[in-house]
Amino acid sequence: MTARNELRAEIEIDADPRTVWDVLTDFGAYPEWNPFIDPIEGVAQVGARLRLRIQPPDGRGMTLKPRVTVVEPGRAFGWLGSLGVPHIFDGAHRFELEPIDGGRRTRFVQSERFGGILLPFVRRSVLPPTLRGFEAMNHALAERAAAKAEAA
Repeated sequence: MTARNELRAEIEIDADPRTVWDVLTDFGAYPEWNPFIDPIEGVAQVGARLRLRIQPPDGRGMTLKPRVTVVEPGRAFGWLGSLGVPHIFDGAHRFELEPIDGGRRTRFVQSERFGGILLPFVRRSVLPPTLRGFEAMNHALAERAAAKAEAA
């Protein structure tokens, strides 16, 4: 956690950014590996509406319908979601991929900036399990991408 209204989890992955991107944006395969987001429906296209369910470890699951805000293949993917009505409890979610070790490996950062009038009331109950969900997903993504890179 980096700030009172932002979560951030980072991991280094033994796969190039393209491979990580391919795993991250293959929404249909999420049930096979993703312990945090399952299912996710929609397309990785700016302006598109996704439908997804997050299930933090030891936390309460939520179904969201965020709108895609960022698609930079091999670099960044993000969305803006609200719990019900905008500005009640909002989250700007972002995945960033940075090449390291000459592009053979990837630094993967998953983050979310939260806002809305409910944030002060749900911060303690929602943010810590959500961060654990980010960490679980990051580790699972790293394993899947590394296996895919090794098989290539």
